[in-house]
Amino acid sequence: MKIKKGDRVKVIAGKDRGKKGKILQVYAVRNKVTVEGINLAIKHVKPRKQNEKGQKIEFPAPLNISNLMLLCPKCNKATRVAYKILADKKNNKARICVKCKELID
Repeated sequence: MKIKKGDRVKVIAGKDRGKKGKILQVYAVRNKVTVEGINLAIKHVKPRKQNEKGQKIEFPAPLNISNLMLLCPKCNKATRVAYKILADKKNNKARICVKCKELID
């Protein structure tokens, strides 16, 4: 997977197109992620005890990874991700920004 928890991403498709946010959680098996402040859904919660009110809870719903692009921390542009095997470490792959050729990790 080319996107990790904590990365900043830009939404390229859907109702929140153009917005930027930080990845909170990654669901690798389903190819989905949750992004802070993007794709917010509302859940209605019933009162559990007497004299308690019901409420609406807003939470970020999972988004498909194909609708996101990684923001390079160096050039701050939405970019694709390439991999490079580092010579100093044994068989260690690092992510690279395709636009500015800088290491992302």
